[in-house]
Amino acid sequence: MTSVQQNWRTINVDALDPDSPANFDLSTLTPSAPSVATADVQALTAQIRQLLRGGDFEGALRGALDTAPYGADGRGKEIHLATVIEILQSIRQSEMSPILSRIYQSEGGSEVLDTLMKYIYRGMALNSSHTPSGPKAISPQPTGFSQISHRSLGGDTSGQAMSVLLSWHEKVVEIAGPGSIARVMTDRRTV
Repeated sequence: MTSVQQNWRTINVDALDPDSPANFDLSTLTPSAPSVATADVQALTAQIRQLLRGGDFEGALRGALDTAPYGADGRGKEIHLATVIEILQSIRQSEMSPILSRIYQSEGGSEVLDTLMKYIYRGMALNSSHTPSGPKAISPQPTGFSQISHRSLGGDTSGQAMSVLLSWHEKVVEIAGPGSIARVMTDRRTV
């Protein structure tokens, strides 16, 4: 045996295969988004809130969803998310379906509802990660099992926000279909 021989088990065969995922540039999967400054997002949300105060709920929702700042930093995205959630909480449940139907039937409506679904999921993720303040309580049940819960020491606004988001989720799926969920889950752009 010569010392030049290499142990064949240590060869990275993926590096030799041109079709291997190891040789695929993952940056090509994410569409490029123009960079958006936080100040621009704040100015945009001020305009959207003006529409909301004027009673143009559909215009405010459409404006917020059409101008989703995909290229913004984390702070800009949080500001825009708060604005979208404020709009969703301002619209009455009886107005949800008509507004969503009009948006869906307009030009680019499917993409707009997909963007709304992204904001709904983002809002749900934030509400589920922020637990109400207070210690966890373990309450014994008559069955012998214990139930772990949080004690709420004040108004539970995260539960109300989650209820609103779930209502919107139901209406978006009703109007746009379950394909909206699949498109949102596979889109690499985040809101």
